[in-house]
Amino acid sequence: PDVEELLRFLRPLHEGTLVLVASYDDPATKLTDESRRIFGELGSAVAKDLGFRDSWVFLGAKGVQDRSPFEQHVRNSRGSNKYEGWPEALELGGCVPQRPPG
Repeated sequence: PDVEELLRFLRPLHEGTLVLVASYDDPATKLTDESRRIFGELGSAVAKDLGFRDSWVFLGAKGVQDRSPFEQHVRNSRGSNKYEGWPEALELGGCVPQRPPG
């Protein structure tokens, strides 16, 4: 519930640290501009646009140069929600490439 706790975790991350996020209930009202910016720096393409009750799953890394291919987002939409007032659940799979030593 307190974004400051999240920021205390995200701010000091070391280069190459992986971050996995899964949200099913309202990341939009909890995230601040700073936390959205940090997730963008970790490779998120949608953190800046998350809305009320959107579903979001994301795997990023500190120091990533491009957008992460490990991200899914489903908007909360009354007309298309799968579970009454909730969007469908998301699943994310794949292999994260190992960073070369050095």
